[in-house]
Amino acid sequence: MGISAGALPKTLVLRGRRSIFLFMDRANFFSSQAGRTINAPRQTRSRFGIGDVVRHRHFDFRGVVFDVDPVFANSEEWYESIPEEIRPARDQPFYHLLAENEESSYVAYVSQGNLLSDVEGGPVDHPTVSQLFEQFKDGRYRMRRSLTH
Repeated sequence: MGISAGALPKTLVLRGRRSIFLFMDRANFFSSQAGRTINAPRQTRSRFGIGDVVRHRHFDFRGVVFDVDPVFANSEEWYESIPEEIRPARDQPFYHLLAENEESSYVAYVSQGNLLSDVEGGPVDHPTVSQLFEQFKDGRYRMRRSLTH
């Protein structure tokens, strides 16, 4: 029994001499923040990694990356609350940050297009940093070993 390309949506089928190679180009994961399953590319390129210190391109805050989503994976209400003229595209990495500004510290969710490396490179003054990270060295944080895979 053969496998037809039509039976494999969003799948690339390559036929070799004696084999059929399947490369899935999409993957699904459940986002508790969004309350739904998210469809994302199987591979994406993120500009920043966990522990990197970043700054927002337009707003005055900075933070340390503690998680990365391959595409937008938050609620529709959150997305729609962003003014349309500055709303980022969904199909790019989004970063969870322990963020700070002059007045407070908080958790931020920011698109890759709105982040820059923080050239100051100093530590982030957020009360949760010590729970997730061991040390700040060479402009970035190292994740606690007990939290890594």
